[in-house]
Amino acid sequence: MTVVVPDASVVLKWVLQRDDEPDSATALRLLDECVAERVHIRLPSLWRYEVGNILALKRPDIAGQAMEALLGYEFPEAALDRAYCLAVLDFMKDVTRVSFYDASYHVLAIREGGVYVTADEAYVERAGRRRHVVRLADWPTARRRPRS
Repeated sequence: MTVVVPDASVVLKWVLQRDDEPDSATALRLLDECVAERVHIRLPSLWRYEVGNILALKRPDIAGQAMEALLGYEFPEAALDRAYCLAVLDFMKDVTRVSFYDASYHVLAIREGGVYVTADEAYVERAGRRRHVVRLADWPTARRRPRS
């Protein structure tokens, strides 16, 4: 089964559904594939901080309800232990101008032999050569032929 590491840009689309939001339907299809057990979603534990921060700042009216829905999926989380933390920092030496947050999702995908899915096209441009990353817009193709 394909391991997928969606970042906050994808996870937020699951609860902040807007018709004018690019690739929202694709994000929901990815979630449906998880629920149908066709893919296995794995997240770094920091997703809670990143998503919680955005929900609280941009949608405080629904933040609690949205976070409760996401937590209800009980996605397996990778703790940012020593080896993982150092791997992220090492990754950032090779891929410059990326945040520790973004790199942590990507490194988790690499470590899990999966694919990092993001709506952040600029990130994919900067780090795509390291593989294991795909734009959300390209998800259906990536699921059939994951980059490794």
